[in-house]
This record gives sequence, C-alpha cells and structure tokens, in this order.
Amino acid sequence: MSIEEGKIEALKNILKELHKGVPIEELMRKFKDVLEGISPLEIPFVEQKLIKEGISISEILKLCDLHVELLRDFLKLNSLKDVPKGHPLYLLSKENEQLSKLAETLNIYAKALVSSEEATIHLKAIDDIVSELKRFRLHYRKIQMLIFPYLERRGIIAVPRVLWGKEDQTMVKLRELSALIEKGFSDIGEYIKSIAEKAMELSRDILDLIFREERILFPSLWVLLSEGEWAAIHEAAKDIGYLVSIDVEWMPKANPLLPHEVNGAIKLEQIEKLPKEFKSTALANLTPDDYKVKGDLKFENGFLSMKEVESIFKHLPIEITYADANDRVTFFSESALKRGFTRAKTIIGRRLEYCHPPRLENFVRNVINELKSGKADFKEYWTKLGDRVIRVIIVAIRDNGNYLGTLEMVEDLTEVVNNPEEVKSKIIIL
Repeated sequence: MSIEEGKIEALKNILKELHKGVPIEELMRKFKDVLEGISPLEIPFVEQKLIKEGISISEILKLCDLHVELLRDFLKLNSLKDVPKGHPLYLLSKENEQLSKLAETLNIYAKALVSSEEATIHLKAIDDIVSELKRFRLHYRKIQMLIFPYLERRGIIAVPRVLWGKEDQTMVKLRELSALIEKGFSDIGEYIKSIAEKAMELSRDILDLIFREERILFPSLWVLLSEGEWAAIHEAAKDIGYLVSIDVEWMPKANPLLPHEVNGAIKLEQIEKLPKEFKSTALANLTPDDYKVKGDLKFENGFLSMKEVESIFKHLPIEITYADANDRVTFFSESALKRGFTRAKTIIGRRLEYCHPPRLENFVRNVINELKSGKADFKEYWTKLGDRVIRVIIVAIRDNGNYLGTLEMVEDLTEVVNNPEEVKSKIIIL
C-alpha cells in the first residue's frame, strides 16, 4: 500500500468513527499517530480521492471539522501559541478557521459537481458558499489597511505588496465564480465544468493565503509589533468588523500607536525570532520609513494645514454651508468642479433662514427645528436651478448628542439624472 493509499484508508476509518458520533477530540487522540503524518494541507486532495471512490458528500463534509482541528494543532507549532484570547491576531486566526472550512467545503462540492447526478443541488450549495465567502473581504481589508502600514513603516514593502496582490486576485476569482454560477443556473450543462474548475482553483488559493498568513505573516507580526500598535489595530478592526464573535475582550496596557508614530527600526533580537520564510523575503535592503506627518490642524483622523483645508474644500464636487447652534452662518465653501447656489462672504453671521427667499423661510425654519429636536438626523431635497438638477442634503451636526449646528450640502447631479445610461456605462469594477 502506497503512502497516499494509507492516508486514504486512515481517513476512511476516521469517517466511519465520525458516522458513529465519536467526538473530534477523541478521534484526534485515537488516530494521533496517523494524523500526525497527514498535513492539513493534504486533506483536500485526499478528499478528492474519496469522492472518486463514491463516498457521499455528507460524509466527507464531516472531515471539515477535523481539518480545522488539525490546522489549529499544526499552527500551534509556531509562536502564536502565546497570543491571548480576544487579541487581534487571535481573532484573525479564528476568521481563518472559518475561512478554511468554507474553502474546503467549496472544493468538495466542486469535485462532486462534475461527478454526480445531483449537479443542481451541488450548484446551489456552491452558490451559498460563495455568498458566505464574499463576507471575508473584510478579513483581508483589515490586514491590508490596518496591518500592512506597520510593516511598510519598517521598510518591509515586498511582503505587503505580494500578499495584497494574491488577496486581490482571490477576490477577483470569487467575483468571476459568482458570475459563472449565475449563468450556470440558466444552463448548467454548458457551465458545469468551468464552475467546478474555478471553484477548485479558488479553494486552493484561499487555503494558500491562510497558510501564508498563519505560518509566515502572523508569527512575524507577533515578533515585530508592539502592544501599542496592536491596540490601534484592534480599535480600527472593531470599527471595520470582525467575522467572529469576541467572547473575551482584550485589554491592552499600552496606548494606541499609529504607524506614523512608530520608530521603524527592527532590533537584532527580533530578526532572530522571525520565520525563515519571512526573513528571506522581507529583510533585504531594509530602509525604515521615517517620514514625519505634519499639519497645523490635528483632526481625529489625521493632520492638515490651513491651506490644504481650504484647497480641499475648493476641489470637492459639493458645496457646503454651515450654521452654528445659533443658526448663524459661520462658513461656506465654493467648488471649482461644480457650482451650486450663489453665496458671498456677506452671509457670514447671517441667520440661515434669511439666506433663502421669504417664501421658503418657514420651510427652512421647520427643517432646522426638526433636526434640533432629534426628529430627524438629515433631510434630503431635490430641486432645479435653471436646467441643472440639484440635490440638497441638510444634516444635524452633533457631538455626543450636543447639537453643534446645521450643515447644508449642495450637489449638482444633472448628469446622473439626465443621462443615467451613460453614467452606468462609465462604471468600472475595481
């Protein structure tokens, strides 16, 4: 019996035990020696063999839980075993466990799609899995937007660019598979082969990404990033959203530290602890990024100079008018791109309702009163200015429930309203 045949027989025996209701943990102990010889990355390929031998999909799907357990044990060999529950890395790894199970299930159904008489049923199952996989764009968004900047600060450029490229390719393939499935529901015979091939390719790509994250990226991050950096990542990650529940709240002892506040130098003792795959890719010709962010004005989300603020307002496709809590106009902007209503510096200090014709004065006052009272957070209106179609949005500006003022935003949407098909033709999928 070949090594591969031995692994197949071992998994068959495990399946029999699973069918009897034996818990995963007990099987892990009972078949410890056998399982240690099977990499979790091999299981999908062994499962393909089982499908060809006629083992039912429902039985093989039971191996997914075993796969997750094996993967978890496999990854405990690295330095992530000390990551506390609720920590961003812990939660990202938990997301990968879910993603791994979905990818493996996708592969199983894809294999069955071309070798079963229940193709329509399997296609529906694949469609459901694809819908669930789309949620995991958030997993990659957290890594791309929250974690990669800390590597780049240290001069580590290749790893983020390569990984982001692979993540992006995977999302494109997911979108392509979704489009094929839609066609498949209309003509399954025509598209069944291409759907199966694309689904299996996508499954392999996802599992490859999981391996790269868990065995190379995450252990490296655990070595390189400080608690303050993780604190900042965790704050932002909760805003973006985790795909798993946070059962234990991680409480960092350090204050949040953003990438531009970090000294990007890597210490020798850190380098010694990095996975060899990371060292060989990331540490050649390192030049830490020491750029200092400057600005006269510090905002919650960054810094700008006064000149930059004024220029930004001029280059927005909308124009705004702001009145304070006393309903007095204190600021307005003029767009160099699209013009709205005529205003001049003489309105500064003027009552907001007096900036409108008398016939609209009560209307404007009622809108402001509704916003102030909390009956509405915003009001939207459409009007015409000559032959132009204008959208007006009036927003209540609040801080912790306190009413600060009223913001009126004016946007010229003539092109969108008059030429919707032309606008649609300009849409590109990024």
